[in-house]
Amino acid sequence: MGSSYVTGGEYLAPRAIHADRAAGSLEIEWSDGHSTVYDAIALRWLCPCAYCRGEAGQAGWLDGVPTLTADQTTLTDVQLIGSYAIAPVWADGHRTGYYTFGQLRANCPCPDHRAGREAAGPAHAEQEVRP
Repeated sequence: MGSSYVTGGEYLAPRAIHADRAAGSLEIEWSDGHSTVYDAIALRWLCPCAYCRGEAGQAGWLDGVPTLTADQTTLTDVQLIGSYAIAPVWADGHRTGYYTFGQLRANCPCPDHRAGREAAGPAHAEQEVRP
Protein backbone atom coordinates (compact mmCIF):
# COMPACT_ATOMS: atom_id res chain seq x y z
CA MET A 1 0.00 0.00 0.00
CA GLY A 2 1.44 3.39 -0.99
CA SER A 3 1.65 6.27 1.40
CA SER A 4 -0.40 9.40 0.80
CA TYR A 5 1.90 11.39 3.08
CA VAL A 6 3.40 14.39 1.30
CA THR A 7 6.75 15.53 2.65
CA GLY A 8 6.94 18.78 0.70
CA GLY A 9 9.04 19.67 -2.29
CA GLU A 10 7.58 16.95 -4.51
CA TYR A 11 6.54 19.64 -6.96
CA LEU A 12 10.26 20.25 -7.61
CA ALA A 13 10.66 16.87 -9.26
CA PRO A 14 10.33 17.13 -13.03
CA ARG A 15 8.18 14.60 -14.83
CA ALA A 16 9.84 15.43 -18.15
CA ILE A 17 12.61 17.69 -19.46
CA HIS A 18 12.80 18.57 -23.15
CA ALA A 19 15.47 20.70 -24.79
CA ASP A 20 14.35 21.97 -28.18
CA ARG A 21 17.67 23.07 -29.66
CA ALA A 22 16.15 24.30 -32.93
CA ALA A 23 13.66 26.52 -31.10
CA GLY A 24 16.20 27.53 -28.46
CA SER A 25 14.05 26.51 -25.51
CA LEU A 26 13.94 24.20 -22.52
CA GLU A 27 10.63 22.85 -21.24
CA ILE A 28 10.14 21.24 -17.85
CA GLU A 29 6.94 19.45 -16.93
CA TRP A 30 6.72 19.36 -13.13
CA SER A 31 5.21 16.62 -10.96
CA ASP A 32 2.33 18.91 -9.98
CA GLY A 33 1.34 19.36 -13.64
CA HIS A 34 2.81 22.84 -14.07
CA SER A 35 4.89 23.41 -17.20
CA THR A 36 7.80 25.83 -17.43
CA VAL A 37 9.32 26.98 -20.73
CA TYR A 38 12.59 28.90 -20.71
CA ASP A 39 14.02 30.46 -23.83
CA ALA A 40 17.77 29.88 -24.09
CA ILE A 41 18.64 33.54 -23.49
CA ALA A 42 16.69 33.66 -20.22
CA LEU A 43 18.23 30.35 -19.18
CA ARG A 44 21.77 31.61 -19.80
CA TRP A 45 21.06 34.73 -17.68
CA LEU A 46 20.14 32.40 -14.81
CA CYS A 47 23.48 30.57 -14.85
CA PRO A 48 24.43 30.00 -11.20
CA CYS A 49 28.10 29.07 -11.67
CA ALA A 50 30.90 30.94 -9.89
CA TYR A 51 32.19 32.45 -13.13
CA CYS A 52 28.80 33.93 -14.06
CA ARG A 53 27.56 34.82 -10.55
CA GLY A 54 30.84 35.51 -8.79
CA GLU A 55 32.30 34.12 -5.60
CA ALA A 56 34.25 35.22 -2.55
CA GLY A 57 32.83 38.72 -2.77
CA GLN A 58 33.81 39.18 -6.41
CA ALA A 59 31.22 40.03 -9.03
CA GLY A 60 30.47 37.48 -11.71
CA TRP A 61 30.66 37.92 -15.47
CA LEU A 62 26.87 38.25 -15.82
CA ASP A 63 26.80 40.98 -13.17
CA GLY A 64 28.53 43.23 -15.72
CA VAL A 65 25.45 42.84 -17.98
CA PRO A 66 27.39 41.75 -21.06
CA THR A 67 25.94 41.50 -24.54
CA LEU A 68 25.50 37.79 -25.08
CA THR A 69 26.64 36.30 -28.39
CA ALA A 70 24.74 33.70 -30.39
CA ASP A 71 27.13 30.95 -29.19
CA GLN A 72 26.58 31.98 -25.57
CA THR A 73 22.82 31.52 -25.94
CA THR A 74 22.74 28.42 -28.16
CA LEU A 75 21.85 25.34 -26.15
CA THR A 76 23.69 22.27 -27.47
CA ASP A 77 22.97 19.73 -24.72
CA VAL A 78 21.43 19.32 -21.27
CA GLN A 79 22.85 16.86 -18.76
CA LEU A 80 21.00 15.56 -15.71
CA ILE A 81 22.94 16.04 -12.46
CA GLY A 82 21.75 13.42 -10.01
CA SER A 83 18.11 13.94 -9.09
CA TYR A 84 18.42 17.61 -8.23
CA ALA A 85 19.74 19.64 -11.19
CA ILE A 86 20.53 20.01 -14.86
CA ALA A 87 23.70 21.31 -16.50
CA PRO A 88 23.11 23.01 -19.84
CA VAL A 89 25.93 22.91 -22.36
CA TRP A 90 26.26 26.04 -24.50
CA ALA A 91 27.78 26.42 -27.97
CA ASP A 92 30.58 28.59 -26.53
CA GLY A 93 31.70 25.61 -24.42
CA HIS A 94 30.31 26.87 -21.09
CA ARG A 95 28.99 23.95 -19.03
CA THR A 96 29.70 24.60 -15.34
CA GLY A 97 26.28 25.90 -14.27
CA TYR A 98 24.27 23.41 -12.22
CA TYR A 99 20.70 24.70 -12.31
CA THR A 100 18.86 23.09 -9.39
CA PHE A 101 15.23 22.21 -9.87
CA GLY A 102 14.43 24.53 -6.95
CA GLN A 103 16.15 27.45 -8.70
CA LEU A 104 14.43 26.69 -12.00
CA ARG A 105 10.99 26.47 -10.40
CA ALA A 106 11.57 29.61 -8.31
CA ASN A 107 12.43 31.51 -11.50
CA CYS A 108 9.61 30.15 -13.65
CA PRO A 109 8.85 32.85 -16.24
CA CYS A 110 5.11 32.13 -16.46
CA PRO A 111 2.81 35.07 -15.64
CA ASP A 112 1.52 33.53 -12.37
CA HIS A 113 4.97 32.87 -10.93
CA ARG A 114 6.33 36.22 -12.13
CA ALA A 115 3.39 38.02 -10.44
CA GLY A 116 4.02 36.06 -7.25
CA ARG A 117 7.68 37.10 -7.17
CA GLU A 118 6.78 40.75 -7.82
CA ALA A 119 4.16 40.71 -5.06
CA ALA A 120 6.62 39.12 -2.61
CA GLY A 121 9.17 41.89 -3.18
CA PRO A 122 12.85 42.07 -4.12
CA ALA A 123 14.01 39.33 -1.72
CA HIS A 124 12.06 36.79 -3.81
CA ALA A 125 13.37 37.97 -7.18
CA GLU A 126 16.83 36.56 -6.42
CA GLN A 127 17.97 35.81 -9.96
CA GLU A 128 15.19 37.31 -12.02
CA VAL A 129 15.48 36.63 -15.74
CA ARG A 130 16.95 39.71 -17.43
CA PRO A 131 15.58 41.08 -20.69
